[in-house]
Amino acid sequence: MILKRSYRVAGHVFSLSLESGDWIWDALGNYEPFLFGGGEKDLFSLELVQELDVQDKRELYVSNPGPGEQRIDIHTVDGGYLFELAPLPDLPVCGWLKVTEDFSRGSLKTVSSRVFCVNNALMLMYAFRTAGLDTIEIHASCTVCDGRGFLFLGKSGTGKSTHSGLWLKNVPGAWLLNDDNPVIRITDGIPRVYGTPWSGKTPCYVNDDYPVGAIVRINRAPHDEIHRMGVVEGFASLYSSASGLRALKPVADGLFNTVSAVAQKVPCYVLDCLPDDEAALVCSKEVLGNA
Repeated sequence: MILKRSYRVAGHVFSLSLESGDWIWDALGNYEPFLFGGGEKDLFSLELVQELDVQDKRELYVSNPGPGEQRIDIHTVDGGYLFELAPLPDLPVCGWLKVTEDFSRGSLKTVSSRVFCVNNALMLMYAFRTAGLDTIEIHASCTVCDGRGFLFLGKSGTGKSTHSGLWLKNVPGAWLLNDDNPVIRITDGIPRVYGTPWSGKTPCYVNDDYPVGAIVRINRAPHDEIHRMGVVEGFASLYSSASGLRALKPVADGLFNTVSAVAQKVPCYVLDCLPDDEAALVCSKEVLGNA
């Protein structure tokens, strides 16, 4: 028997359907805080299937992941798109996600690494489906302090999670909302940051939201120094960390409009820093005072 469960993230409802007795339900505890009882139409739905009908496959986007990063390649197919998923660059494809052109319906076939495939399929569909709805999924770590959310951006390995940890250690009242993929949504003209079921290697799945206090890009340096960016520089910093397929105009336009609005409403900074306590003190003193 097929079991369907609905979830609500940043106000957007989506559903997952698969066999009721499938062991994978027990492995998806990260979605439990976001369970939604119904009464609202799904923005998108995902179903696990045994077979996929794929025709007219044409390459659209080939990823170039670094060591230890996942590989996701995208193709156009008859009636939509096909995502090929692999957990590491040198591993074979373990999942195929076929979605409609508007990303409202998806079918996922897996041969291994099923939890990885389900998490990434839902995360991808969420990012692309909500791109035109004042919503952006951000590759960032986010702490909450003084009733506001502070997002730390940067390339992989620059220390986003480390900096959040330094806030938790050194800034009174700071706590972690999400450590990898929070969502920003503009609600009533106010950018708010939301917890999600997707938090990378850190199990942090909080169904809560706060006004965005500041966005900080982390750069490794031999000193601790912070400066505020202008709107254009802030836009570029945020846009580069937003999830979405720029090759698709509706997705790219949605990301552009939302990031533009956020960059004009939220102070954006660059923090050149060491991974030390002083970095958190320098950063928090600046952004808490100006948020």
